[in-house]
Amino acid sequence: MLTGLALNRCSISVCRTAGTLLNRPTVSVVRSLKFSYRLIGNCSIAPADPVVVAEDVKYGNKEVISLTPRLYDYVLSNVREPKILRQLREETSKMRGSQMQVSPDQAQLLAMLVQLLGAERCIEVGVYTGYSSLAVALVLPESGCLVACERDSNSLEVAKRYYKLAGVSHKVNVKHGLAAESLKSMIQNGEGSSYDFAFVDADKRMYQDYFELLLQLVRVGGVIVMDNVLWHGRVSDPMANDAKTISIRNFNKKLMDDKRVSISMVPIGDGMTICRKR
Repeated sequence: MLTGLALNRCSISVCRTAGTLLNRPTVSVVRSLKFSYRLIGNCSIAPADPVVVAEDVKYGNKEVISLTPRLYDYVLSNVREPKILRQLREETSKMRGSQMQVSPDQAQLLAMLVQLLGAERCIEVGVYTGYSSLAVALVLPESGCLVACERDSNSLEVAKRYYKLAGVSHKVNVKHGLAAESLKSMIQNGEGSSYDFAFVDADKRMYQDYFELLLQLVRVGGVIVMDNVLWHGRVSDPMANDAKTISIRNFNKKLMDDKRVSISMVPIGDGMTICRKR
């Protein structure tokens, strides 16, 4: 509890904050979060949604909203999710590994990027049951093509069923197998620099390999989006040193110095970095 806050008989209703803060020292948490309190009568104190402030004062104490469950529900209520995507999401929610599915707000952003690019040729590495790939296929022109790489046959069957239900099967070229091998084959077949957009949500330990292969396949001005770059907040936790966390942390560090692309890390979902090939 914060010291110096006189409560007397008053109660505090505390919002659940990000899991990464739970292991941080109290002083650090206090510096990182500012709570706006609303007085109820002369007794109860209820916190409003917390905002995050960078600990480095040189950022000017800029306040950035921190999503609470209530606020995230509001975000989701403002996503224009097509009926077929909602059906796929609800079916996937009952499956093992459903947390691997991208969120509706992420899928909406991916679809918008494809539209802004005027993309016709896209790649997805890591399809799972097809939510993100279907979101992309739905906005591609009739002549468009999405190469969907996935190694799990069971989840891929679900994806293919929904491609058919949505009437976009003719736009999707499914490649069942190891994504790295599929991408290498595409390069060998002379498809270098012919794709507009790529999205990666697959084996985190292979991120650098996928990125290097996709840089060869995506044209100048094209975009590569890397998912899970915040990895449940573990990338900033010095005590987290498992293989996947280390891999993503190293990838993020290398990407910062990579002059071949312009980048923007976006705190949506589990974190996405949007890379534009120079």
